[in-house]
Amino acid sequence: MNLRTFSYFKAALFVLCLLPLARAVWIVASGGAVNPIEFVTRSTGTWTLSFLLITLAMTPLRRLTGRPEPLRLRRMLGLYAFFYACLHFTTYIWLDQFFDLAAIVRDIAKRPFVTVGFAAFVLLIPLAATSTDRMMRRLKRNWGRLHRLVYPIAILGVLHYWWLVKKDLTQPALFAAALAVLLGMRLWWRRRRRSA
Repeated sequence: MNLRTFSYFKAALFVLCLLPLARAVWIVASGGAVNPIEFVTRSTGTWTLSFLLITLAMTPLRRLTGRPEPLRLRRMLGLYAFFYACLHFTTYIWLDQFFDLAAIVRDIAKRPFVTVGFAAFVLLIPLAATSTDRMMRRLKRNWGRLHRLVYPIAILGVLHYWWLVKKDLTQPALFAAALAVLLGMRLWWRRRRRSA
């Protein structure tokens, strides 16, 4: 794929990544959600986790296809994960908790799914803050070490979703399976590299 074609593709993907937000806004504005706050919270949370896993899929996709494009998209997709996480967190502290700090602290301390979700969001912040080329150059090898936090973040995200759902675990189980595959591929490649 030449540079111009890739630029068009990346721009189209950028717009496509905004469609979940546009859909949520449309559903809420048209009165299609019975509980708008819960709908927006669930939607932004689901897309946060989806973009995390899509971002993690870029390295295996690069290795399997031999194409460099997936790695060139990884940063943008990771920032979209952070963007939807910010929307998810903002919905929680604003529309759900009304900025009641004491209630938020109690919720984080008492409900495990909130605890792990909050931890995942906090860990995402330094990754987003160091996503620029300048920070990569400044941190050097430490940049790679820092960005390995994406693995525990994804695990915490799956746990957050799993513990949140009370009845039908189908969707959390699918996310867990996808994460297990993505992490398993990395472990397998690492073992092969060590044994070579």
